[in-house]
Amino acid sequence: MRVGLRSLLVCCLFVATGQAASQAEDRPNFLIILCDDLGYGDLACYGNKTIKTPNLDKLADQGTRLTDCYSAAPVCSPSRAGLLTGRTPNRLGVYDWIPEGNVTHLREDEKTVAKLLKGAGYQTGQFGKWHCNGHFNSDLQPQPDDHGFDHWFATQNNASPTHKQPTNFVRNGEPVGPTKDFSCQVVADEAIGWLERRDPEKPFFMFVCFHEPHEPIDSPEDLVTSYPQATKKGEALYYANVTNMDKAVGKLMAALDKEKLDDSTFVFFTSDNGPETLSRYRSAWRSHGSPGPLRGMKLHLYEAGIRVPGIMRWPGHVAKGAVCDEPVGGVDVLPTCCQLAGVKVPTDKTIDGTSMVPAFHCEPIKRETPLHWHYYRSLTEPVSAMRDGDWVVLGIWDLDKKKPRHYQPGDDDVIKNYKLVRFELYNLKDDLGQRRDLSSAEPERLEKMSEQLKGILKGVQQEAPDWTAQTTTSPQKKG
Repeated sequence: MRVGLRSLLVCCLFVATGQAASQAEDRPNFLIILCDDLGYGDLACYGNKTIKTPNLDKLADQGTRLTDCYSAAPVCSPSRAGLLTGRTPNRLGVYDWIPEGNVTHLREDEKTVAKLLKGAGYQTGQFGKWHCNGHFNSDLQPQPDDHGFDHWFATQNNASPTHKQPTNFVRNGEPVGPTKDFSCQVVADEAIGWLERRDPEKPFFMFVCFHEPHEPIDSPEDLVTSYPQATKKGEALYYANVTNMDKAVGKLMAALDKEKLDDSTFVFFTSDNGPETLSRYRSAWRSHGSPGPLRGMKLHLYEAGIRVPGIMRWPGHVAKGAVCDEPVGGVDVLPTCCQLAGVKVPTDKTIDGTSMVPAFHCEPIKRETPLHWHYYRSLTEPVSAMRDGDWVVLGIWDLDKKKPRHYQPGDDDVIKNYKLVRFELYNLKDDLGQRRDLSSAEPERLEKMSEQLKGILKGVQQEAPDWTAQTTTSPQKKG
């Protein structure tokens, strides 16, 4: 699909160096919606024949559905940190999901998209799951406001005790107490309230992070009973959970329409990683997410662990009703927002993402470095991956086994020093399910891509912090 003249002129306005608009009315607002454990095959517009997602289907019809959208990691905390900073999360020291009280966190010296936009006059709000620190709502580690959010309404990790009337939200440092609805509706209502109270003279950045459909799952009874064909234990609960999240998205879109903000707001909907499995832990019996045609699940570096739904909408700028197969990633959010807002992308640290503006009209994105991922606790052998064009190379490390638990002090030696010694190679255009390893059939391509991946990994490892060296029994305090 080619760019129309009007859209081309608008895009050129943002692309040209030094030509970015400086007035609030010329800069778009941003609404980034991030789901938790939503599978590539969970939405009707991605081929699901059972789960009803009319609001997201409508959003896709109004904008562009991305077939090759990737999270920054195959697990929650790293994925969120990567999206916020535009940096592959191992550079940040966010290697895995962060348990309560853990030393790892998104350090205050990292420049998040919220911090950059706030410095350019944007109003900023974060709503829902945070999961970028172990010491939540504490002065021991940075909190959402330290990363650029004027207003925050968050939980450290999951909605607790379940999605139904969670009790663990904190608003700007103050515990909220019991809530009266399901988590996605609570989050959407808070975001809408903030939207209605905002200063209409200033642009805004909203980061809405639903807990759904992550465990512990609970869903409205009327939605559960709307899936009588779901006969497996927990199946109807999961389907209803995705539909309830879809209803919350519809509520957000209606709020934008009411405030007459549709045409001035760039909306990006995605997931933090692939779907949870039923067997990984005892209470995951409700996790019936679908990887669609992809190989793997959450915690895998095969496609289903990192390829996720992606929908973007901005009337007059993003192609309407389009389907785009250009690869984009969570790390591309920061460069994209910076370009559209006329804000310089930081140059003091490596940025792994690239602006996805060309994909607004399905044009190729030119990357200096291919998209890449590193996860030392992958449930399958590959611990690093890189995509270049239609090709993906996966690297397997030189150790006998992986760490059995989340990051612990002392793991830095492994994470910062492992080497890739074996590789798998796949052509996604011909083999989306990654069933045919072409490493033997394509020796020259394998050598080129594997050497590039090894070089990228080495640079990431050199930049990654050593948490063990920085602390002994407790994390350093802020400041």
